[in-house]
Amino acid sequence: MAPFPSNPFVTPLLTDLYQITMAYAYFREGRHLMPATFDLFFRRNPFQGEYTVFAGLADVLRYLQHAFQFTEQHIEYIRRHPSFAGADQLEPFLAFLLSETCTARAVQLRALDEGAVCFAGVPLLRVDGPLAVCQLLETTLLTLVNYSTLVATNAARHRVAAGERVQLVEFGLRRAQGPDGGMRAARYAYLGGFDATSNVMAGLAYGIPTRGTHAHSFVQSYSGAELQWQQPPPSNGPTADASRAAFEARVRQIRDEVVHPVLMHQFQVSAQSSNESELAAFVAYALAFPDAFLALVDTYDTLTSGVPNFLAVALALEQAGHPPLGIRIDSGDLAHISMEARRMFKAVAPASTYRIFASSDLNEDTLYALREQGHSIDAFGIGTHLVTCLKQPALGCVYKLVQVMHSPRIKVSEEPSKTTVPGRKRVFRLFGKDRAQPMIDLMMLEEEEAPQVGQRMLCCHPFEEHKRCYMTPAHVEEILRPVWVDGGIVPEADGDDAELLQRARARCTAQVRALRYDYKRPLNPTPYKVSVTKSLFRLIHQLWLNEAPIRELS
Repeated sequence: MAPFPSNPFVTPLLTDLYQITMAYAYFREGRHLMPATFDLFFRRNPFQGEYTVFAGLADVLRYLQHAFQFTEQHIEYIRRHPSFAGADQLEPFLAFLLSETCTARAVQLRALDEGAVCFAGVPLLRVDGPLAVCQLLETTLLTLVNYSTLVATNAARHRVAAGERVQLVEFGLRRAQGPDGGMRAARYAYLGGFDATSNVMAGLAYGIPTRGTHAHSFVQSYSGAELQWQQPPPSNGPTADASRAAFEARVRQIRDEVVHPVLMHQFQVSAQSSNESELAAFVAYALAFPDAFLALVDTYDTLTSGVPNFLAVALALEQAGHPPLGIRIDSGDLAHISMEARRMFKAVAPASTYRIFASSDLNEDTLYALREQGHSIDAFGIGTHLVTCLKQPALGCVYKLVQVMHSPRIKVSEEPSKTTVPGRKRVFRLFGKDRAQPMIDLMMLEEEEAPQVGQRMLCCHPFEEHKRCYMTPAHVEEILRPVWVDGGIVPEADGDDAELLQRARARCTAQVRALRYDYKRPLNPTPYKVSVTKSLFRLIHQLWLNEAPIRELS
């Protein structure tokens, strides 16, 4: 895997201090090389939903391959840190941090496929290796997975809300939490189902298609007097055989003789309503981008000025052999305005295929509302609510020890959902008669026999005895698979970054589409079944009883 541009802060010191102090305590007690297993998972699906899209695996693998290695600068910082003042084994510990034993070659990693649909409680990553090394990976892995998975899920939910017919463009760079947030949002929104981004650097770094129009400031910068041109157009422009002034005159003629009469007759739009400054801006932008003319039409008044001015320029471009793209609306009642604009298009240019692009602080709920109301929008630009995940700003992945020295370990909580599932586990996805639709994710101990097609299985809720069912799968997939083995990425998980991103995006699209709608609906979605085998159920409850203290009442 070739490294793509990443944050230089992603090093072994991108961690919480207590990871290093715990590693020192393990080292001092001679426990640092004990074989251990940690699971990285989340307890609740985000956005009050019942599914999640796993993302960030490429970042994790790149970190293991290129960055998880302590340097002399790191060691010197730890040596001088007040937490280690008087530490009697500090120098041997620092030597351990610099050794081959404390590198990614010491660990093995299993993971879900990037872009896969996943569910609460199922491990996204399983890390096997020396206790101290696994501990030192915790915070960094959580940092790389949490936000990426949250944004990819948010993007997928916006795609479900918008429907597959329309295009979605990520517009959030200016609202993101810093440059790194903006870059990762663009990457993982694309993975989650968006079609493009406005972020030019993300286009360069990740190969994501970039889209853009112009801002209100471009329109505001013009005045009506600037419709008088003297210089000739570029040789490849729409008026190559005429003067620039002639093109402007043609635009005016079309507006006065075609656009305004039709709109006045059918929509009672007065010719006096058109803003001359806006028309000047549209003409200038059309001359600059004759084959990609998409006008922002709501600077002054969308339906009485913006759309009529667009139509005048659009028809002039078409006559010159340059079909325009369409309009963007950034304010107002998007459903009503889009349908009225479409009616105007058909009235003035019946054969037109102009596209309508909408922005204006959109979110998942707005997209559902627009579909319910009916609209004529071809593409949406979504920024703030997508990249900041305003509806739920954090996913809440955790990284828990589940086995040490071949002994399964459990964390007990008064909240059953916070009790961990112990042991080294394999995870299988079971499909019913419709082989495309998953029914159950089944966790089992590593030594157990894998489920077989046609074999009846008892599937138990991890913590609630009465919640269980039998399942006879028509198709079985093991979904937690090796991705990092013996110091390298397995071939199935390796590749060019652009190729990996496209594969993950296609996987996300296919798996979200295959989910039953009741799992995806925005209100009261059906919980997906995450189960354990009978043997794992018994282990959970045996360890629970062994570790939970017995209260004495008096």
